Amino acid sequence: MAASVYSVTQVNNYIKNMFNQDFLLNRISVKGEVSNCKYHGSGHIYFTLKEGSTATLTCVMFAGNRRGLNFELKEGQNIIVDGTVTVYERDGKYQLYAKSITLDGVGALYQQYEELKNRLEEMGMFAKEYKRPIPRYVKKVGIVTSRTGAAVHDIINISTRRNPYVQLILYPAQVQGEGASRTIVAGIEALDRLGVDVIIVGRGGGSIEDLWAFNEEAVAMAVFNCSTPVISAVGHETDFTIIDFVADMRAPTPSAAAELAVYDYRIFKENLDEYNRRLLSVVRGKYDRLASRLEQYKIRVCKYNSPSYKLIEKRKRLLDIEDELGEAMKRKLKDNRQKLMLVSEKLNGLSPLRQLARGYSYVTKEEDKGPLTSIKNVSVKDGLTIRLSDGSVNAVVTDVKAIKE
Repeated sequence: MAASVYSVTQVNNYIKNMFNQDFLLNRISVKGEVSNCKYHGSGHIYFTLKEGSTATLTCVMFAGNRRGLNFELKEGQNIIVDGTVTVYERDGKYQLYAKSITLDGVGALYQQYEELKNRLEEMGMFAKEYKRPIPRYVKKVGIVTSRTGAAVHDIINISTRRNPYVQLILYPAQVQGEGASRTIVAGIEALDRLGVDVIIVGRGGGSIEDLWAFNEEAVAMAVFNCSTPVISAVGHETDFTIIDFVADMRAPTPSAAAELAVYDYRIFKENLDEYNRRLLSVVRGKYDRLASRLEQYKIRVCKYNSPSYKLIEKRKRLLDIEDELGEAMKRKLKDNRQKLMLVSEKLNGLSPLRQLARGYSYVTKEEDKGPLTSIKNVSVKDGLTIRLSDGSVNAVVTDVKAIKE
């Protein structure tokens, strides 16, 4: 008798039913490390749970179950997945269908971190309006960190190099382990009462457990309530703690915090020298301009108001007037000469001598000096004097005739 032959679908369906009938697989919790995490556009999350390099389990969380996920699923997280293991019939592969996901171990701390961060943010403790500016030129810097850690040495070295005149006040705090948050809070409050210009709170890098004291709510509240500006400097550049969001300024490292808090004295001195040079240049320029103007005023006062200058000016004016008068007299004389010539021409035209030169003569009786103008005033044998242009002639009248009309 031949054996029964089944289709792929029948086999996959049979195996799926076996999985579904298994009580353990219907409600199971599996822990592992997140790998190959992908958020699909549909809202589903596809990822793999792995245990070192020895085993992997394919997982999926459908969009409908994501409402209970209060953190973002990322590579490397240690999580606990609650759900059902069953077979995906199309591929014939089994996978874990996640209904809820929680962080495990370090992940639990991270979940606490996110919850506190969200709560403080909702309270407005991260708001920009509460951030105070760091004073530009500080005289006293308070430091809350471990006495023996590398952070305090970095802060001291950089602060001393940038400005040896700044006073550094260390409050030795416990920055890790049980009771660390209480000493950090006490340090912040003590330095705040002391009246320093700025407070640096921090430590070197470490794991999330090592840095956890700076994620405590009490430390965050102490930073928020501090009247002195606070710079947080916890861990390395990639490490973020709760006080980084509450502080007035975050520094990626303790060394960077010292650079942010302490103004470089050399730059300050160079700027001061430059300002001094500019000020001297401006003052000298102003002085030179005023001195030049004063010299001009002095010349004007001494020159224009002196008796000799006024006498010279009067003489110049007198010479100018004399020249003007001479020119006026010349113009007047010229005008009068022209007028005299015109009158002379007119008189010359009326002169008897000119008439005589044209052939006329001037006749007078010897006994009468007046001109003889009519035959009625002369008789035969009267003596006459006839004046010509070049002399005179004496004559006797021999006959008198009248002009017949």
